[in-house]
Amino acid sequence: MSAPFIVAAAQSVSVAGNLRKNVDRHLIFLREAAAGNARFVVFPELSLTGYERALAKELAIHGDDSRLVPLRDECVRNGLTAVVGAPLRYDDVVRIGALTFTPDGKVSTYTKQYLHPGEDLVFAPGTGGKPISVDGTTIALAICADTGHPEHAEQAATSGSSLYAAGALITANGYVADTALLEGYAMQHRFAVLMANHGGETGGWSPIGKSAFWAEDGRRVIAAKGAGEALVMASRSGAGWNGHVVTLD
Repeated sequence: MSAPFIVAAAQSVSVAGNLRKNVDRHLIFLREAAAGNARFVVFPELSLTGYERALAKELAIHGDDSRLVPLRDECVRNGLTAVVGAPLRYDDVVRIGALTFTPDGKVSTYTKQYLHPGEDLVFAPGTGGKPISVDGTTIALAICADTGHPEHAEQAATSGSSLYAAGALITANGYVADTALLEGYAMQHRFAVLMANHGGETGGWSPIGKSAFWAEDGRRVIAAKGAGEALVMASRSGAGWNGHVVTLD
């Protein structure tokens, strides 16, 4: 009998503009995920810096930033694939990005294709990125507003992805509508959906938490009860998906 395939949404709380402290906190999440035998973890949008638009140009990094080495090493040590959020610098422009660390020590980038109103004052639209593979499961990535565009989910389905993983920033006002879209994509495209939301205030916004996972039939398998730091874990076995939430102090 094969081992269950376990994925996790890291509902973290970011320290504004402090990449080193956020890396340390990410490591705690990764170790907790590894202890639960997770193979894949996704963090919220801009998790390494917080959603700090006013600071983004100053905080923007490259994927090979030496301060990220502990994350790379932790993924290698535990056989994890982790997707973390950060503002990424490309010559004279900054994009909202996600960095994927893999067990072989490599890092790849995804950049947010669709921007919220006002984000274009700081960020340039991105170009997305290729799906990733974890234990034979193809995973398409998304960052927040990407999920508001049905063509983005359609492209993920066309790529053969069986999991759609999004790092987000969702407040109480947007949660019902945004998660209804994710549920709909799961049912329409027959893929699972994993969403990691911020667990606390960031950039003047008050995210609601409630990170969640939906199965391929649109059933919400598990979700955090609200804000605060938590690890939302979903496990696939022969009997289908089940999940649980680990609360972090």
